[in-house]
Amino acid sequence: MDTTAPRGLATKDIVYIALFAALTAALGLMPPIHFAGAALPPISAQSLGVMLAGAVLGSKRGGLALLLFIALVAVGLPLLSGGRGGFGVLIGTSGGFLLAWPLCAYIIGYLMEKDTAASPVKTGLYVAFGGIIVMYAAGIPWMAFIGKLGLSKSLTIMVAYIPGDLVKVVLATIIARGLRRAYPNL
Repeated sequence: MDTTAPRGLATKDIVYIALFAALTAALGLMPPIHFAGAALPPISAQSLGVMLAGAVLGSKRGGLALLLFIALVAVGLPLLSGGRGGFGVLIGTSGGFLLAWPLCAYIIGYLMEKDTAASPVKTGLYVAFGGIIVMYAAGIPWMAFIGKLGLSKSLTIMVAYIPGDLVKVVLATIIARGLRRAYPNL
């Protein structure tokens, strides 16, 4: 029985791609965490899906999982946190972050593939690089331009999200390392 699909993807790969696109959508259903009395924005779990896709699936499958997710959002499915979806969301102020998700997952996966014996700290650094640095590098200038906020104001706004993103990096590192140990042929 032939288990290959178009473009060299095995059936197993397609299943994992769909699974992590669905996981990212499911993470959008979780209500944001609010910090009462703190000057921090609410934190949604959705970008954790981006980090996990890259760290668990690798570059190609992780990037494709988030490309599938973004395509589903673009056609109108309300898969983003807060039930948002549609092409308009992708060209709005948060569009740069969202459109960067496939690249972020790809980069995390690429770094993980190049260092298969990465320590927990290195794994965390790879996840942080792709899941925060790359995402912010794409999203902040987009936000500044589309929102007419200026780069300085956009950067100032995003600084408040760093603590929550660091928590997601730790969670993604722990989960990805656990999955990789439990399923080494993933």
